[in-house]
Order: sequence, then structure tokens, then C-alpha cells
Amino acid sequence: MYLKNLKLWNFRKYGNLAPFNLAEPNLDLDFSKGVNVLIGQNDSGKTAIIDAIKLVLKTHSYDWLKIANDDFYMESDRLRIELILVDLDPEEAKHFTEWLGWDKKVGEEAKCFLRLIYDVRRNIADNRIFPSDVKAGVDPVGYQLTAEAREFIKTTYLKPLRNAQSELVPRINSRLTQILQEHEAFRGRNNDHLLVGLFNDFNISVEKYFLGFANNGVPLPSVEQKGKELKKEIDGYIRSFYDEKKESLFGVKGNNLKNILEKLELSIKDEINPGLGTLNRLFMASELLHLRKKNWTGIRLGLIEELEAHLHPQAQMQIIEALQEDTEIQLVLTTHSPNLGSKIKLENLILCSNNYAFPMGKEYTQLDNGDYEFLERFLDATKANLFFAKGVIMVEGWSEEILLPAIAQRLKEQNIIQKNLTEAGVSIVNVASTAFQRYAKVYLRKKNLRNKIEIPVAVITDVDIRAFQETIMTGEDGKPHKVYTKKDMSSVETESIAEITKLKAKFDKDNVKSFIARHWTLEYALLKSPSLKTIFIEALMEVHQKIEPNNIEAELGKKLINKTLYKTELAYKVASKIEKQTVCAIAEDDAGIKYLVDAIKYVCND
Repeated sequence: MYLKNLKLWNFRKYGNLAPFNLAEPNLDLDFSKGVNVLIGQNDSGKTAIIDAIKLVLKTHSYDWLKIANDDFYMESDRLRIELILVDLDPEEAKHFTEWLGWDKKVGEEAKCFLRLIYDVRRNIADNRIFPSDVKAGVDPVGYQLTAEAREFIKTTYLKPLRNAQSELVPRINSRLTQILQEHEAFRGRNNDHLLVGLFNDFNISVEKYFLGFANNGVPLPSVEQKGKELKKEIDGYIRSFYDEKKESLFGVKGNNLKNILEKLELSIKDEINPGLGTLNRLFMASELLHLRKKNWTGIRLGLIEELEAHLHPQAQMQIIEALQEDTEIQLVLTTHSPNLGSKIKLENLILCSNNYAFPMGKEYTQLDNGDYEFLERFLDATKANLFFAKGVIMVEGWSEEILLPAIAQRLKEQNIIQKNLTEAGVSIVNVASTAFQRYAKVYLRKKNLRNKIEIPVAVITDVDIRAFQETIMTGEDGKPHKVYTKKDMSSVETESIAEITKLKAKFDKDNVKSFIARHWTLEYALLKSPSLKTIFIEALMEVHQKIEPNNIEAELGKKLINKTLYKTELAYKVASKIEKQTVCAIAEDDAGIKYLVDAIKYVCND
């Protein structure tokens, strides 16, 4: 049995003020059997999804869960949560016989499912929430679940910013005690457990010590008789304060299994003063015991918020690798870590954005099998930040990545845009190649899906139509020499327009838009820029000091063809000059770099 689907109506940010319509949930989200990772920028609705699941299923840790007024979307007077559990085997299904539905597809055997419903209303006038409980069934209202049935749908929940140290220390009703009591090693046993006998033996030894005897009844040496003296002093006070017939008894209270488990502490062997990261991993290991219980015929679902809490990147990746290998359990995680985003299989990610959630599985995106294989190999942590952005600029090299923030900042200073890239939450993703289409398709949904990802994605690339050509000519010495001559600019312009049209047809879909250099490459575009030409030439002369100043355009063309241009260093120089020179103004309609300006304006929502 696993959680297949979650539907939300007017729950927190997943809602609207239109008339309530059961046929149109504000979120309709499918989960996969194994690991599901909710990823996205802050306040994108990840925790709301976790909390909705918890409110319906409840938790093994008996967290206090109750609908509050803040759970309703704005001024709505009704919210609803529905969960669909599928793949119930006979042993699991027997707990829910009277609430099950049946799904019959053509050519397939009918399969049972369990639909859970939590429908809550309130009086807007006084914000009074009417009592409601989780129901189940195939009709819109459902029927009350029994307490026994509810036990088999409880989930294991690990909260964010968990204080693992306090959860693992001995105390009455500690979380560790609750976990151990549910395990088959202890469940259903009390006074007859082996641990009770061991503690009784220990207490007998302690009692003998304070009487001055060893286990075998032999009196202890004089140096060990201090315990007997201590007991004698206490007994004197007890008899005077209480009763002449009473005396003290030292020992560990362990007359039943629960008392004993409350005294156990879990730690790592040979670890001295372990840090929060180690304790966090230990706590997760103990909590996840619920998901591996033998002879358990309930759901095996774990909810983990912010898996990365107190963990360094290597530890995060080690844990997620282990969790992805466990095919017997289902997990729903949240994360803000690009390291985890790069390590998790793409089809296991769920992108939360614009008040919706978008699974990245093959049945939802326009990625094909080859795209998934490519991205899983090359989607490292530096590129995984695209899942946390409000806007994305994809570039093919370091030069654009270095230069764009400086240009955006200057545009902001000139009031052409309201926010720079950082303030607008924009990530620059350097794909280090021309494989834009593979990355861009992450944001493109199947045509039959109603909801589309609205994050603006700008693809910046070069037109790559050369303005110069290389020819071999025989010199006066009779030897062949390379000669670089400028091509006919009208033919270059024609080729460029055709190539731009071709590239736009390739990339421009839905929220993904291409911005293409009209002039050959970024560097050639900078040379043709009225706003940045002077700065660019200064930087070029500093980086390539032997260049001929009287023939800059030809020298640049030569270096671009021969691939001898120090592009990264040149970009640093230009960016630095833009930042330092207050007199440098960038025209919004600059013919050379208009494609960069337009890309920045698009992702910054200007």
C-alpha cells in the first residue's frame, strides 16, 4: 500500500475564492512508490503538502494535529483534503473492507483503493471551526473510520530542525521509548521480557552492594563499605521521619518493560560527544524503524522535512543514496539543498512553484529517456539551484555567467529593471555546452496537463554565424598563409536571421524563451554595442596586450576563429569595469546586447 494521490481544496496557499467545486481541486498531485522529494523556493508550499498528509493520516509519534484558521485559504469557509492509497494487498485491505473502492481499467484486473477524506468548514463571522473527522469511501462524503483502522494508516514523521539529542536521551515517555515499544522485539510484552529479568538481577546486585556484600554473599572489602554507611545514614533519617520499620532501597526502577525502555539511551559506539549531524542521523535511523517493521500490515510511509538539517553535503548525499535504494518503503521529503537536488533522480523530484506542485516523472514532462539519462549524469549541485529559483537564465559558458549580474545591476541603477538578479531570485545556470534543450525541457509539461510551470526561463545563446572567414593564400615567400577577411555583411545578416528563426522554433515553448546574439558571439556583440564598446576594447587590450589597436575587429575575429581568445578573463575585466565606471550607461535598445537586456527583463518579470 502506498500514497498515490493528494488533492487539496482551499488548504493554505492551494486555493482560490471561486465557488467550491469538487471537480476542480486546487492541487492534484501524484506520488511515486519510492522516494518523492518536494523541492522549490521558500514559501512555495512544500510544508503545506506534508502537513496535509499528516492531518489525514496522523503520526506514530502522536503529534498534536488540528485544523486552525490559518489552514484555510484566505477568507474561504471550507477546506478539503483527499488522499488515495493504492496497491493494497489482501492483508492490508482487510483493515478497510467497508471503505474500499475498486478501479477497473479495460483489459486489467480490478484493483482496490482507499480514499480518505477530510472536509472541514468554518463560520467566517467568528472564525469558529466546526468539528470534523477523517472519513473514507468512494462517495464525496465518506464514512467514519474506526480507531482500529486508523492505526494502520499512521505515518512516520521527522520534523524540521529536529533536536535529536533531546529525543534520544532517557526520560519518561521519550520518543525513543515510543519507537522501541512499537517494534516487534518489545511489542505486546511487559513483565515476561528478558530485559525485565536482567534489570531485576542488576537491582539485586545494587541492593547487595548497599548492604556491604558482593553477588556471591561475601562481604565487600572495607574500602567498598562506604555504600553501606551511606544507606545506614539515610535509613536513620527515614526511621525518624517516617516509620521505625522502613528502610531505603537503591536500584533502577524496572519492574516492567516500559520503565526499562525509558532508561535506555541510544548512541554511536566509540563516538565521544557526537555532534548534531551524527545525532540527527541516529535519530532518523531510529524513527525509520516504523517503516521496516515485520508482520506490519499498515502503510509504510515516512515524511521527512529538511533532510539536510545539521548535515554536511557528503552526509546528505550518503543518506539520500541509501533511502533511494530501499524499495519497500515510500518517503515524501522536503529540501532546500541543491546537493540533494542534484543527487536525487529527476523523476523523483516534485517542483513546488506558483501555488502548484509539478512531478518530474516521465508521464508529466516533455523529457525523453535520453534526456533523463543525460540530466542525471550532468545535473550537479551548481545546476540544481534552478529548482529553487523564481527565474532562470541558461547560458553556455562562463563569460555570460560572469557578465550578466553586472549588466543587471547597472540596469537596476538606471531604473530599467526594479530588481537585480539576486533580488529577483534569479539563478544563472551554466550548462557548459549547447545542451539547452535538455535542461529547458525540465520546465515543459505534457500538452494534456492543465497546469503549466510559470517560472520564466531564458535561454541565452550565440547565433554563431561568423563575420570573418579564414582563407589560405600563398605569400611572397611562396608559403601558404592564413588570411582573415570580413565577409559580406548583408549575407551574414541574412544567415543570422535564418539561424535565429531556427533556434527560436527549437527553444521557444510555454515559459521557455530564447534570447540570441544577433552578432556571432557574446564578445563580438560587445564590440558592436554602442553602450559597452569602449569598455570592451579597453578590457580586450588589457587581456591581449599584443593585439593591434588599429584593427580591433579583425584581431577579434581572428582570435574567435582560432579559439585563442581568453574569454573568461575578458568577461571578468568587462564586468569589473561596468561595476566601477559610473559613467557607463547601458541603452535599453542597444543593438549589440539587446538580447541580454531583454533576457534579464524577462526573468526579472519586468
